Amino acid sequence: MQTDAPRLIDVLAFPDVQLLDVAGPLQVFVSANELAVAAGGPRPYRPRVISRDGAVSASAGLGLVGEMLPDAAEPCDTLIVAGGWGVHQAVLNRELVDWVRGHAAHARRTASVCTGAFLLAAAGLLDARRAVTHWTRCAELATRFPTVHVEADPIFIRDGDVWTSAGVTAGIDLSLALVEDDLGRALALDVARHLVVFLKRPGGQAQFSAALSLQNSGERFGDLHAWIAENLAADLSIGVLAARVGMSERSFVRHYRAQTGVTPARSIERMRLEAARRLLGDTGLPVKRVAARCGFGSEETMRRGFLRSLGVSPQAYRERFTGHDASGATHAA
Repeated sequence: MQTDAPRLIDVLAFPDVQLLDVAGPLQVFVSANELAVAAGGPRPYRPRVISRDGAVSASAGLGLVGEMLPDAAEPCDTLIVAGGWGVHQAVLNRELVDWVRGHAAHARRTASVCTGAFLLAAAGLLDARRAVTHWTRCAELATRFPTVHVEADPIFIRDGDVWTSAGVTAGIDLSLALVEDDLGRALALDVARHLVVFLKRPGGQAQFSAALSLQNSGERFGDLHAWIAENLAADLSIGVLAARVGMSERSFVRHYRAQTGVTPARSIERMRLEAARRLLGDTGLPVKRVAARCGFGSEETMRRGFLRSLGVSPQAYRERFTGHDASGATHAA
C-alpha cells in the first residue's frame, strides 16, 4: 500500500450532472480512505469535485459545492468525468472540452461515468479506443464519434489509461475497479462490503441482468421470473412452470416465447449462468458446488453452458475475472 501523498482524484461536474455519477465514485474513494486508515495505513486518496463555477445543481435538483476548475496543467492521479443530461451543453463548451483534454494529459488515468464518455470523446480522448456508456446512448455515441469503438454490453471498459463505464451505478463498479488496480482486490472487496454493494461486478458483465432483461420484454411473466431466480436448483420443468402461471404446457410455451422472444429453457439457462458467474466471482466455492447450487445438475452441463454463451469454461472465467483460481483458492492481492 502506498506511503506517499494521497492520490488526487478530480471528479468533474457540470450543470444538470447526474447526482449518482458524482456521489457514487466519491463514496468509493472516501470509503477506501476510511478502511485504509482503520487498518493502520495512510489515507490513499484525496477526492474532490470540480466544476467551472465551483458549485452546480445536479439534475435531481440537489446543489453540489466543489472547487473551481484547477489549471489544466495541474497534475492529478485520476480525472473522472461524470455524466447526465447536462453533458449535451458541456460538449458544446469549447473551453471546457479543451480543459478536459489538457487536464487528462496531466493525469495518470482518465475515466468517465455514463454519458461522461461524450465529453471524453469530444476531447478526442476516445479516438480509436474501446468505450462504453449508458446502454440507451451507445448508438448515439457511436454515430457522433465514429472513431470510437463503442461496445454496448460491458459494465466498464479499460483501454490503456482510459476507463469508461455504463450508466449511473456502474460508476461504483468502475471506481471499485480503480481501487483494486491501485490497492488490491482485498481492499476493493472490503469497500464493496462496506457500501453494501451486492456484488463487485467484473467489467465484462452485462449492463442488464438476465432477469431484468426478461422483465423488460414484458410484465406478464414477471412474477414467474422472480420465482425462478429464487429457485434455480428446483424442478423448473415446463410442467412446473406452466402450473405456476395457470396455463397448459403448450399454451405456456407459446405465450412465453411470444412475450420474451426466447424459450423457457433458454431463460432459465441465462439466469443460472448469471448466478454461477456471481458465485464464481464473489466466492471461493468449488465449481462443482456452484453448478449444483445454480441448478445445472452437473459440472459438465454448466461447462457446456459457459462455453456456448461466454466462450470460456467456468474455470477460465474465474481465473480471468476474479482473484480465485480454478480450485477456488483466493490469490494474494
